[in-house]
Amino acid sequence: MDYRFSGKSGLQLPLISLGLWHNFGSVDPYENARAMLLHAWENGVTHFDIANNYGPEPCSAEKTFGRVLKEDLFAHRDQMIVSSKAGYWGWDGPYGNGGSRKYLIASCDQSLKRTGLEYFDIFYSHRYDPETPIEETMQALVDIVRAGKALYVGISNYPADKQKEACEYLRQAHVPCLIGQYKANIIAQQTLIENLPVAIDQGTGFICFSPLAQGLLTDRYLNGIPEGSRATKEVFLHRAQITQEVVERSQRLNQIAQQRGQSLAQMALAWLLAQKGVTSVLIGASSVNQLDNNLHALDNTTFTQQELDAINDAIKE
Repeated sequence: MDYRFSGKSGLQLPLISLGLWHNFGSVDPYENARAMLLHAWENGVTHFDIANNYGPEPCSAEKTFGRVLKEDLFAHRDQMIVSSKAGYWGWDGPYGNGGSRKYLIASCDQSLKRTGLEYFDIFYSHRYDPETPIEETMQALVDIVRAGKALYVGISNYPADKQKEACEYLRQAHVPCLIGQYKANIIAQQTLIENLPVAIDQGTGFICFSPLAQGLLTDRYLNGIPEGSRATKEVFLHRAQITQEVVERSQRLNQIAQQRGQSLAQMALAWLLAQKGVTSVLIGASSVNQLDNNLHALDNTTFTQQELDAINDAIKE
C-alpha cells in the first residue's frame, strides 16, 4: 500500500480506504464483515470510514467495527485512521438530523460509545445543512476537536461555495479542514470539476466515495442485469438505470481496461487516483475476493494520454 498526505496536513492516508456504508451492519453476517476488515488491514488499508447511520440497520456498522477492533485489532489502534460522520438522519425528532451543534456533538458521543473509541481520527459534517448557519456547524466541529473527541475534522457533500466558506472558518479557528469527501467516478465527474479545485486551493485532502458508481463501473453489468445484483434489489441502483446505452458504455470502458491488464473496477479506481489532488478512494466490499480485486487497482495507476482520451471518448459516446 502507498500513502498520500491529505492536503497540506501531516496526515497520510492509504490510496485505498475501506468504507462501511453497506455489508457491515447487523443484518449482514458478522464473520464476513470481520474477514473483510482484517484482510483490508493486513493489506495496508489503515483508514476505515463509518458514519452514524451506516448499517443496515442504522448505527450498526459502528458496532460491528467496534467489535472487530476490540477483539482483533485494538493493539493497532494508533496505526489506523477511523472516521465517522453526522449530518443525515440519525434518530427521530428535531435533534437527530442536520447540522446543528446539538446534533453533531450528541451524535459524535453516541458514535464513540458504539465503536468503543476514545476519539475519532476524523469527524465529518456529513452534509451541508441550509437550515443551520455554517458558523454553528463549523464551530461544533472545532469544539469536538478541542474536547479531545476527534483529532481532525472534515466536510462531505458541500457545494463548492459553502466548501470554501467552511474551510476558511475552520482555518481561522486554528482547526483546519483536513479533508473533503465527495461522490466521484469516471461517469460522475461533477465534484471533480467543482469541488476538487477548491480543495486544492484550500490545502485540504479529497477522498472519493462511490468510485465504482454502485457497480456500474464493474464487470457486473457488462451483459445486462444478473440475478442477485444490486439493481435487482432496487436499492441505490435500479433496473431502469441499466439501459442499453449504459451497458454499451461499460463495454467500451471494459475494453480499455483489458488492454491495460485490469478489470473495469481496477481501472476506475486507478483513474480516480490519477487525478491531481485526490488523496484516496473509498471502496465498499461484499466479500474478501471483491476487496482483493479492488486492491489490485494499485498495480497500475498510470495512464497514457491515449488511454485517457479513449476513456473520455467512451463516456461522450
